[in-house]
Amino acid sequence: MSGKRSTAEFRAEAIKQALSPARSTREVAQRLGVNKHSLYHWIQLARDSGAAPALVHESADAAELRRVRAELRRVTEERDVSKKAVAYFSKASD
Repeated sequence: MSGKRSTAEFRAEAIKQALSPARSTREVAQRLGVNKHSLYHWIQLARDSGAAPALVHESADAAELRRVRAELRRVTEERDVSKKAVAYFSKASD
């Protein structure tokens, strides 16, 4: 064992990220620098304890809202790029 300990807040945030539909548990573990087996263990402990149902079960509405916000962000960026391209090419033709 490495003896490295993580705070309860860190674990809660890691569990929340791992259970989001946007990322896989393996990705979250790699990004946070923790062992994927440790993260799976934390998730199982949270499910078994029942103390953190909000972390374990995300409502369908919250997941849908996150998906719609991400799509809005993507579409807004595409629109902004298109506007800049039109402005650039209209200046170039003058």
